[in-house]
Amino acid sequence: MTRTARRTGRPMQVAALGVTALLALSACSSSTDSGSSASASDQLSGTVTVFAAASLKESFTALGKEFEKAHPGTKVTFSFGGSDSLAASITGGAPADVFASASPKTMKIVTDAGDASGTPATFVRNQLEIATLPGNPDKIASLEDLTEASLKVVLCDKTVPCGAAAQKALDASKLKLTPVSYEQDVKAALTKVELKEADAAVVYKTDVHAAGDKVEGVEFPESADAVNDYPIVQLKDAQNTAAAKAFITLVQSAEGQKVLTEAGFLQP
Repeated sequence: MTRTARRTGRPMQVAALGVTALLALSACSSSTDSGSSASASDQLSGTVTVFAAASLKESFTALGKEFEKAHPGTKVTFSFGGSDSLAASITGGAPADVFASASPKTMKIVTDAGDASGTPATFVRNQLEIATLPGNPDKIASLEDLTEASLKVVLCDKTVPCGAAAQKALDASKLKLTPVSYEQDVKAALTKVELKEADAAVVYKTDVHAAGDKVEGVEFPESADAVNDYPIVQLKDAQNTAAAKAFITLVQSAEGQKVLTEAGFLQP
C-alpha cells in the first residue's frame, strides 16, 4: 500500500508542480502585460486641482504635463499666486486637491483651519536674489545698494513669503528700504523689472532663472539667513484624492526633484 502510494504520488506531485509552474508563468506574463499598462495609468482619471505658490509656476507646469502623460485620462489644473491669498481661498471654501506653499507660515493658515489631510511635507527650499535690469546698469552689488534713494526698488508684500523673507534679510542687516511698490506675489515683483518700471526687485533665484535674459541676478550673502521651506499637502476636501496623492508623489520623486532643482530650487 505504501509503495503503491509512493509510486502514484510522484506523478501526481510532478503534475501538480507542472500546473503550478504553468499558472505561475501565466500569472507572471499577465502581470507583466497588465502591470505595464497599470503603471502607465494607475487607473487614475479626472482633474486634480493644485493651488501653488507663484514661484512654482514654471516647474509645476512642466510636472503637470509629465503627470498627464504618465496618467492618460487625467488633467492637472493650477492656480498660482501669493501663498497667503491661496491659503485664504482654501479656508474660504475654494475647491482644490493639493496646496503647495512658499512658506510654513502660510501653510499653517490651512492646517490651523483643519483643511489639510495629513501632515505637510517640505519638498524644496528657495533662496532670494536681486533681479536687476539686463546688464545691471546701476551696478548693484549688494542688498545695501538697494537703499540708494535714486533707485526704484520693488518688494513683495510682507504678507507674502518672498516679502517676509526679504524683510528678514533687511532686518538682519539693519537696513531700511522704502520700495516704490509692494507686490502681491513674486512674479508681479519680477514683472516690474522686466517691464523696466523698476530698477531692481528682491525675488527668488528660481524667478531670476525663469526670466532668462530679461533680468540679471545679483546674489547677496544675507539671503542665506532667509531661505524659505516649501511644504505641500493634500487637502481635506479633495475631490480627487487618488490623483492628488499621485501628484504629490511625483513632486517628491527623483524625477520631480530633478525638474525643481534644474529650475533653481534647493533640495529640502
